[in-house]
Amino acid sequence: MRKIAVFTGTRAEYGLLYWIMREIQESISLELQLYVGGMHLSQEFGYTIDQIRLDGFSITEELNFLLSSDTPVGVAKSMALATINASEVLERHKPDVLVVLGDRFEALAVAQAAMLSRIPIAHIHGGETTEGLIDEAVRHSLTKMAHLHFAATETYRKRIIQLGEQPRRVFNVGAPGIDNIVKMNLLDVDDLSSSLDFDLTKDYFMVTYHPVTLADDGESQALANLLECLTLFPDYKCVISYPNADPNGRRIISMLERFRDENSDRVYLARSLGQLRYLSLLKGCSAVIGNSSSGLIEAPTFNVPTVDIGERQAGRIAGKTVIKCEEDRESISTAIKLALSKEFIEECKLQSNPYGGGGSSSSIVHVLANENLDGILQKKFYDLGNDA
Repeated sequence: MRKIAVFTGTRAEYGLLYWIMREIQESISLELQLYVGGMHLSQEFGYTIDQIRLDGFSITEELNFLLSSDTPVGVAKSMALATINASEVLERHKPDVLVVLGDRFEALAVAQAAMLSRIPIAHIHGGETTEGLIDEAVRHSLTKMAHLHFAATETYRKRIIQLGEQPRRVFNVGAPGIDNIVKMNLLDVDDLSSSLDFDLTKDYFMVTYHPVTLADDGESQALANLLECLTLFPDYKCVISYPNADPNGRRIISMLERFRDENSDRVYLARSLGQLRYLSLLKGCSAVIGNSSSGLIEAPTFNVPTVDIGERQAGRIAGKTVIKCEEDRESISTAIKLALSKEFIEECKLQSNPYGGGGSSSSIVHVLANENLDGILQKKFYDLGNDA
């Protein structure tokens, strides 16, 4: 039986991995090893390891490495601890493949340990670009460490090959987050309101704003501009989710908490929503606002307008439901007004999601179960000019 280790370090990443993990767990030819760490073990970010257990997963190992510091030095120390912990875990359990997703420092740290332990790595969501983030370098670094690649679009598949990866081991499978939308029974507005203890029977925005890790303190002013713009639309409530545990994330949390306290009648601030509530909120909202990738990847499935602010997602493929804008107040407010216009709402209804229509998780698990791993650690650089 092939042993497949899956690492998850954030709430959002776990949601994207859910159906992959579920299908590995149910497979007669695969054994799931689940390594959980990072934000999942932090009370500050909702201690979401409890939700993983409630979902019926047996956790193989807990990797406790996230320090209570979001400075660059603090994040670097967290990475060092993650690599140390992961090396010990991998030595104990000796998986045949390690699965990591995305572009976060936690995944990079664990992948480093796997690389040195001679364990093949499968990477999901490679080939993408986010020009405003450290994540850009992390993602491409993971691509070069990985041996199996699962891209979300054909453009991204070709970019992975451009980085020298062998085409036969690069698969265009779509975005696994779409599987949650297709497979989950989402909550209606009444059940959602009851679950949050917050009335959502009137119009609301879904707001997520993460640190822009290559900005020189610019995200604070950009977030201040966004929050000021939200006050210009008093008829719309706001459900706001916590940012990731990135450098300067706690400064953003402080600003969001202050905004919530000053507007408690119309603002709900969540440490962690979970995939069911989050996707249900996306489905029912009037617009997605902020700089999260979910506005580009998941929200288009619901034909919901997205206002994508600033450079955090610059370079990532965006469909016609997405309005990109600068970080100043005028640009943000103009974009929100456009998103709420009848013409744009009708246009959104006609659009399809560039990241696919589901089925990604099954495709990934099929490859994990059947790909020949003999000699896979010896990677030969693929030069462009050959047919991809």
